[in-house]
Amino acid sequence: MQEDHAAAPLRVDPETAIILREAYHKIEALFRADHYGLYDYVRVVAGKIARVDTFFVGFLQGTSRVRYPYAYDAGRYVDPDTHIFGPNGQTAWLLKHRQTYRYAYDQGAVLHAGVPIGDVGRRSEDAVTVPIFRPGKDGPGQLFGMLSMQSYVPDSYDDNVVRAFEWLSGVVERVLTREGEDREALRRLPAGDVGPNVLTSDHVMEYLAHRVGSIREIAVEAMSESEVTAVVQSHLTRIIDATEHIQSELIEMLMDTDEGPERRFLSLTKAQQGVAVRLVDGLDNDQLSAELGISLNTVKTHLSAILRKYGMANRAQVADDVRRYLAG
Repeated sequence: MQEDHAAAPLRVDPETAIILREAYHKIEALFRADHYGLYDYVRVVAGKIARVDTFFVGFLQGTSRVRYPYAYDAGRYVDPDTHIFGPNGQTAWLLKHRQTYRYAYDQGAVLHAGVPIGDVGRRSEDAVTVPIFRPGKDGPGQLFGMLSMQSYVPDSYDDNVVRAFEWLSGVVERVLTREGEDREALRRLPAGDVGPNVLTSDHVMEYLAHRVGSIREIAVEAMSESEVTAVVQSHLTRIIDATEHIQSELIEMLMDTDEGPERRFLSLTKAQQGVAVRLVDGLDNDQLSAELGISLNTVKTHLSAILRKYGMANRAQVADDVRRYLAG
């Protein structure tokens, strides 16, 4: 059934189809590695089809967090943020139902139960939130994000608009999935002189230095201009645009830097977690055996399994990784 549905023509009106076809070609050509540009362009395209007062992109991380690298409300950029999601909001609804959420399903009850985006003094009167999935190897895809558009005007999104937005979200999903598949393909190559593809604080600092340097150059250019009206305003606009990029890109970088410790720790059994936590305190095997009330051989068995799951050479490395998880 899913294959037949995927092969069926998209039921949208001709004007919408023209907009989507143009969007597809531009996304393929321009936004493969520019996530901010991709999200910004999708928002603009959605705005050509229907009224869009609020728009956001969110990504799940770990067991309870959602990171929002991109959001707009009432024509203004909203600072990227991270939230712990609860049991009654959109994220929980999407995880349970694995389908598009529409305001009409419950008159916005799920929407308003979650964390508000943008102007907290206003309530959206219509909304469409589409889940995005990462393909699973042996089963259904893993839900890892969402795209949402909302309107302050009731009944803004009919079936034509919803289908179009689902289609756009599918394009975003494929772009992000291909990037992940490309990274995985590179990881399979012999490393040679190139280290593993792991994002470190050094990478982040290099990135920040480069981007902040570009902002400084823009500011220096502005200072050297004799004009102080339209020209200065133009430079300031460029500075604002650059800082928006930094904020959006950094919040996504955090997804690569801090997911590992949690994922590795949660891969352990409860007994193994008990051993791993005590490694942070520097306990040796005899001390672990005494504190946990287990035999020395059982301690060694747990340590061997922990090192294998973590892919690390010694207990000190595991202790540092667990410490990072506990601090988060």
